[in-house]
Amino acid sequence: MSKQICLPAGTTTVLASAAFVLSWSSGFLGARLGAGQAPVPTLLLWRYVVVTVVLTAGLATVRLLRRRGRARAPAEAARLVPRPGRPRAAAHHVVVGLLSQVGYVLPVYGAIGLGVSTGTTSLVDAVQPVVVATLVGPLLGQRVRGLQWAGLATAFAGVAAIVAGDLRSTTAPAWAYALPAAAVASLVAATFLERRRSATLPAGPLLALHSGVAVVALAALALATGTVTPPADPAFWGSTLFLALVPSLAAYGLYWRLLRRVDVTTLNALLFLVVPTTTLAGAALFGEPLSLAGGVGLGLAGLGVAAVLRGEHRHRPGDDDGPHRP
Repeated sequence: MSKQICLPAGTTTVLASAAFVLSWSSGFLGARLGAGQAPVPTLLLWRYVVVTVVLTAGLATVRLLRRRGRARAPAEAARLVPRPGRPRAAAHHVVVGLLSQVGYVLPVYGAIGLGVSTGTTSLVDAVQPVVVATLVGPLLGQRVRGLQWAGLATAFAGVAAIVAGDLRSTTAPAWAYALPAAAVASLVAATFLERRRSATLPAGPLLALHSGVAVVALAALALATGTVTPPADPAFWGSTLFLALVPSLAAYGLYWRLLRRVDVTTLNALLFLVVPTTTLAGAALFGEPLSLAGGVGLGLAGLGVAAVLRGEHRHRPGDDDGPHRP
């Protein structure tokens, strides 16, 4: 008699969270690698073309196999777009796609292309959890606990210490630092729009739809700037494939999946861990500065995120203001 072995739900969420941090960090590093190979609109356009082709082909294969009876797949996995006759649902997904893909990624790549370091860009990006924690109560009716507030403050102090020295050595123009802030605002808006909607598409079809929206928007931008044609350099296509598979498919897929398993404050607190991860990788790969303050900041960020996660763990699913847990 065989016994089915499976990971507990909590372990699965922890592993998914770790994979999310690593894959999200790779987006900043990939942006640095690709910045010298092609203009930002070119790099992003072909990144999302690859993502859209891969996802569309995968979903089409699932539909075909299921139709022929060669595979058993959830019925919802075959859906690529919202149901016909629901224009409001379609418009919702288009807006979320524009905000979470183009509105977030384009400013981040623009900032790094202008010389803002990967660590500093991820630091500004890490402000997002504080913004989300401030707005989560009035917009979603969820309560942020005192331990979570303390954890967010500690983590923010940690990531600020990590890149404090980097701000003195950068050659980027001062206005370039507004670009990551704009990216944060866009992703925060997308997060709340998606979380406020009770019914949505599964992660695969959702990401395929968002990527298709990004292709259309970025193609228009590339046509307007004359940057549609990609370079023939194999390094460009290597970077494009990496950016398509890891920061796009892995990171965004995990982001939306985790968004349905944990509360918004907890999910966005994980973004604090992206900063030390990116800073350490940037120092190893690109020689970006890493000081003693960076080590102190790494510890503070870890303690802060642990406090936020502890605060959410103490909250039982039966509480009135809590998120639904599968």
